[in-house]
Amino acid sequence: MAEPSLPTPTPGAAVKPGVYFNVHLVSDSTGETLTGVLRATCAQFDNIIPIEHTNFLVRSPRQLERVLKDIEAAPGLVLFTLSAIAQRERLENFCAAKTIPCVAVLDSALDLFSRYLGLELNHRVGAGRVLNADYYRRIDALNYAMGHDDGQHVVELAHADVILVGVSRTSKTPTCVYLANRGVKAANVPIVPNVPLPPEVFALDAPLIVGLTVSSDRLLSIRRNRLAAMKESRETAYVDEDSVRAEIIHAQKTFERQGWPVIDVSRRSVEETAAAILNLLAEKRVATE
Repeated sequence: MAEPSLPTPTPGAAVKPGVYFNVHLVSDSTGETLTGVLRATCAQFDNIIPIEHTNFLVRSPRQLERVLKDIEAAPGLVLFTLSAIAQRERLENFCAAKTIPCVAVLDSALDLFSRYLGLELNHRVGAGRVLNADYYRRIDALNYAMGHDDGQHVVELAHADVILVGVSRTSKTPTCVYLANRGVKAANVPIVPNVPLPPEVFALDAPLIVGLTVSSDRLLSIRRNRLAAMKESRETAYVDEDSVRAEIIHAQKTFERQGWPVIDVSRRSVEETAAAILNLLAEKRVATE
């Protein structure tokens, strides 16, 4: 496993050492829930560096014994989602004997649901990965996002749930992919200097159209970093301060003229932008019911 690196400190600032610790993620499924919980939790602390030990699709006693050996060799926190009662008990008893902190991350939510609904858990291994209609809906949405990225196939935009419009480098594509993973069919259309938007965009009624905007300083920084990564040193309108500011102003005027809701992505993560769009979709759905 590669040794994690600490963030580069600000010159002249006191260096605060990072806290390294082992975290064992144990799941009988793909581990997506555990990974998400770990990321969200670590984001609430400064200067902590978890050393992740991932053990996913753990479904047999033999597989679990290998996991226990790994935990014993590198003690730390243990986060798990195991449905089989025998597997859970083996892991919990082992950790208790070794005084290793061990948490079943879904237990509180499952207990709340069980008591509220008056139903018992089914304890099916991998139940969260059943290939149901929701799974295929997300795959369909992902295929749609890829096929309608960056203004492709505009004649099919009427089939979208949401269309994102914005200048280059406003996170349109990653936001569409994130929404697709939530089952939302998302397309995106770029605003290009001196190129009118496709007329199909203005003729749509059903899809929600959202304008994405960004501060000129933030956009310049993103674009310059992109050109540097491409080893492109020529100065173009793409990174000219006045041109970039004019692009943003033109986009904002377009959004205002069309009455489209606008989200400023300057200081938002893709997840936060997607969450705001999901809220807008929910409001639109309520308004049309």
